[in-house]
Amino acid sequence: MKTQIIISLIVALLLTQMPIIGKYFAMINTMVHETGHSLMALVTGGEVRNISLFPNTSGVTMTGHTSWFSHVLTSLSGYIFASWFAFFLFYLLSKGKYTWIVFLLMGLLSINLLFWVRNLYGVFWIVTFGALFIWLLRSGHQTLIIYSLTFIAALVLVESVISAFHIMWLSVIAPGQAGDAANLARATKIPSLVWGTGFFLQAFYFAIQAWKRVF
Repeated sequence: MKTQIIISLIVALLLTQMPIIGKYFAMINTMVHETGHSLMALVTGGEVRNISLFPNTSGVTMTGHTSWFSHVLTSLSGYIFASWFAFFLFYLLSKGKYTWIVFLLMGLLSINLLFWVRNLYGVFWIVTFGALFIWLLRSGHQTLIIYSLTFIAALVLVESVISAFHIMWLSVIAPGQAGDAANLARATKIPSLVWGTGFFLQAFYFAIQAWKRVF
């Protein structure tokens, strides 16, 4: 298990740096991130209008809010949810709960396709990734399935840290373009750098906890 996870993390790190196929697979973290925004908007009494996923691994969630507090929590939730989700996948791996991981991933793909994702590339990605995932499950090769689920968990973990680092770096060199950090800065008057740094630190913390869980 330990060797398998280390190999998966290394492959995930290398793969996500590749221009086309890397971005395709890294999109799973974007979907999880945008799902975090959507769930928080709903929990705090807002609405989810749509989600857009783009080939460069960026994503946009259009939400409506009933209060300033709801808006702030929704802006906060993307990176935090992605980091927690990565940790939770590793927790399930450590317990051997592979079936739970399958249901969790299929649930996220289905909910996003049916209710939220509406742009062409987003729909294309969910349909093709979902088709590959279903094909994998139908193959019946248990070893391949386990390795693939471990790789997906590694992808989410690696991308959750890399994307959080990227937003922290953007908050230094271009604070107004730092995505969720910039949105929070406008809403709270607290500088983007504070939010960007916070996003990275929590991602790093969850990554360490995920590592401890399996090692």
